[in-house]
Amino acid sequence: MSSQEYITLWIGGQLFGASVARIHDVFAPTSITPVPLAPREVAGLLNLRGRIVTAIDARSRLGLEPRDPDASIMAIGIEKGNESFGLIIDEVGEVLSLQSEDREDVPNNLDPVWGQIASGVYRLEDRLLVVMDIDKILTFEAETEIDRSPKAA
Repeated sequence: MSSQEYITLWIGGQLFGASVARIHDVFAPTSITPVPLAPREVAGLLNLRGRIVTAIDARSRLGLEPRDPDASIMAIGIEKGNESFGLIIDEVGEVLSLQSEDREDVPNNLDPVWGQIASGVYRLEDRLLVVMDIDKILTFEAETEIDRSPKAA
C-alpha cells in the first residue's frame, strides 16, 4: 500500500488537496500589485521573501464568485518550470496522508472547469476531496482568446 500526502485547501467552500511535494511555501499575502491587461485569473504580483511571484486567484480560475474583499486569504507557493506562483486560496487546512488505491477518477458530473484542474478525488467521511493538479491549474491555454481589437462603430 502506498500513500500520498496532500495539503488540504479550502476554495469557495470546497475541499481540495494538493501534493505536499509540490508546495514550497504557505503564506498570508500582504500586498498584491495588479497587472494591467493580465488574464482574469492573475490577481497580480507579490513579493515572497525577495522574489517576485505571479499571484493566481484560485476562485477566478475555478469560475467561483469573488471572495469578500474583507476576507482573509492564504496562498501556497508553487513552481512550474522556472516560474514561481502564489495560488491565492481561502484557507489552508491540514496535511492528510491518503492511500493511493482509494483515489478515484474524476467523476463525470464534476464541474467541467474543475475537471480540467483535477487529477482525481477521494471520498472522505463527510465530503469529497478534489485532488488538484498543480500543472493544470497553472495552464491557461484552454481559455478563449480575448479579442482586444478595437470595435467598429
